[in-house]
Amino acid sequence: MAKSEAELRLHGLFVRGLDGDAAAYRSFLEQLASHLRAFLGRRLFGWPDDVEDLVQECLLAMHNQRHTYQPDQPLTAWVHAIARYKMIDLLRARAGREALHEPLDDELAVFAESATEASDARRDLAGLLATLPDRHRLPIVHTRLEGLSVAETARLTGMSESAVKVGVHRGLKALAQKIRGGR
Repeated sequence: MAKSEAELRLHGLFVRGLDGDAAAYRSFLEQLASHLRAFLGRRLFGWPDDVEDLVQECLLAMHNQRHTYQPDQPLTAWVHAIARYKMIDLLRARAGREALHEPLDDELAVFAESATEASDARRDLAGLLATLPDRHRLPIVHTRLEGLSVAETARLTGMSESAVKVGVHRGLKALAQKIRGGR
């Protein structure tokens, strides 16, 4: 299978950047940003602000994880995988935020006395987590709520393992401050 012109161009710039060519790396990031805008824009049509935020998150994740790239593999496949993870995280976060704004019917059996406290706690936790930046929220959600390991979370988010640990620590510290009222 022949590699596309974009794949060859981006791959060449990226590999030269990894070898220390700062101008090539800067050109790679600029061209990759355009590529990601198109890739994400086709999938998130109508959410231009989210597309730009995701482009920046993807560029940061790729920069932080550049040491994991294997030069004999297609670069765009690696790039698209990271972009898809970031897009999924955005969609999950959006679904969680929108669920917080749905009207609740107190007549439903779901709101029996025992379920009310758990439901309130989940809603409160989701609201608090939504206030955190992704670099803090995602490590907490994946390691503390979903039970993933630090290594699994690092692979999933494109963060380093130490960044995941720092994200959990700082995120929990920020949540504790918010709960105490020090917003």
